[in-house]
Amino acid sequence: MSSATGIGRASAILASGTIVSRVLGFARTALLSYVIGSRGFLPDAYNAATYVPNSIYAIIGGGLLTAVLVPQIIRASSGEDRGEAYVNKLVTIAVLVFAVVTVVVTAAAPWLMPLFVSKAATLAIAITFAYWSLPQLFFLALYSVLGEVLNARRSFGPYTWAPVLNNVVSIATLAAFLVFFGAADSARPLGPGGTVLLAGGATLGIAAQALVLTLAWRRAGLTYRPDFRWRGVNLSATGKAAGWTFGMLVLTQLSGLIETRIATAASGGDASVTVMSYSWLIFMLPHSIVTVSLITVFYPRMSEHAAAGDHGALRDDVRQALRIVLLVMVMADAALLAAAVPFSAFFSRSPADAHAMALVLVAYLLGLLPFTALFVVQRCFYALADTRTPFRFTLVQLVVVVTGTLLCALLPYRWTAAGIAAVVSVGTVVQFAVAARLLRRRIGPFVGPELGRALTRYVVAGVPALAAGLLVLTVTGGFSGGWTVASRWGGFSGTVLIGLVVVAVYTGVLAALRAPELGTAIRLVTDRFRPARAE
Repeated sequence: MSSATGIGRASAILASGTIVSRVLGFARTALLSYVIGSRGFLPDAYNAATYVPNSIYAIIGGGLLTAVLVPQIIRASSGEDRGEAYVNKLVTIAVLVFAVVTVVVTAAAPWLMPLFVSKAATLAIAITFAYWSLPQLFFLALYSVLGEVLNARRSFGPYTWAPVLNNVVSIATLAAFLVFFGAADSARPLGPGGTVLLAGGATLGIAAQALVLTLAWRRAGLTYRPDFRWRGVNLSATGKAAGWTFGMLVLTQLSGLIETRIATAASGGDASVTVMSYSWLIFMLPHSIVTVSLITVFYPRMSEHAAAGDHGALRDDVRQALRIVLLVMVMADAALLAAAVPFSAFFSRSPADAHAMALVLVAYLLGLLPFTALFVVQRCFYALADTRTPFRFTLVQLVVVVTGTLLCALLPYRWTAAGIAAVVSVGTVVQFAVAARLLRRRIGPFVGPELGRALTRYVVAGVPALAAGLLVLTVTGGFSGGWTVASRWGGFSGTVLIGLVVVAVYTGVLAALRAPELGTAIRLVTDRFRPARAE
């Protein structure tokens, strides 16, 4: 079986899990927006409280558990015990550290939340939610470390499919909330029972997502025994590699804290952190399904080529990954830009809410393509066990984003969230430009004329596809209060219609141009359904 076929099958398995998870995730978010709304003190407090455990987790665990685990486990796997001692020590450390940190930050909720929330009415509700949301930190860490060990052993499916269980549990608790309490008033706090069901239900879903991976470990032939003898397995190499990423993530989350705090000033009647959260969810949809699924499969191979010092093969990995992901991402960007208004209506209680959210979504989408390419470049540095360089180019991005976000505090409240989203997009463009230049210095030219011609074809196909989508939006009344924004289901139907038109025009133009990437993408999908052949 060829490597391309293997990557196609593995990434398709990941993508299928991500698609199911994202569909359920959108159902969950749509239900959540129906329960608490998208603009008001209550939804902004809930989203701020949910953002905090993810922010703390990214600072403390993201560098150690995500950026460097796979290369280090692959290196440890070359030993006599196939890395078993390393994995046992690593899991033991992670469980202890995050258990202690979770207890401390949960107890500190009254002092922690004011860092993220600036409006008093929102803060009072957010602190109550935080007591139930902050325990998510422990289960996020457990899910990440168990999943990354599976990924390093090339067991990709469980890590991708586990969030499906999370969404099922969350949807069930939201449905129970509606049965017992009905739709909430977005301007008022909940009672004790509603708070437990809403915030506690979200934590229960993340706990289920983490704990189900223990079953996957058994099926993958992995066993865990607590090991407190932390010397002799070169854990210092992981700590050194994680150090720069830890610093990078601290700065990134500080930037996110500033964004959240400034956005909550608009809480109550204008687009704020909830609208930004829903818009980011849509923004991340194609990235999660396509880019993350593919690069998760590429990453171990990139790490092997980097460990062997084969920069030629590593450049080929980067080129192949960029050609495949950008083929789809240009189409996705065109579709989401054209469907921004009806897609936002699916998460909104009124046309006014939909238009306010669409403005934020469009501002984010302007940075989708450089965000995708940056992800590939960043993972290449991680494969090289180089976390210092990503720190450097992230620092450049943070200077741009923090400066721009602080200036957004001067905007009228109705423009605050959209202004922050636009600043994030500009920062991503700058960050990618710097990162690409640094990667070229490290491994040599990785773009080449072939990739350049491919990108030209994508743009040539994307422009008329976007125009066709906007035409459909205009005809269906998207700009004038027509059926595509009048209701949630109208928004859903309009999004599907516009998406189909954009996909048809985009693929049609690529077919007319005889783009070879189109056939490659089709084979990567169809290979997933063909039985493997023995060599």
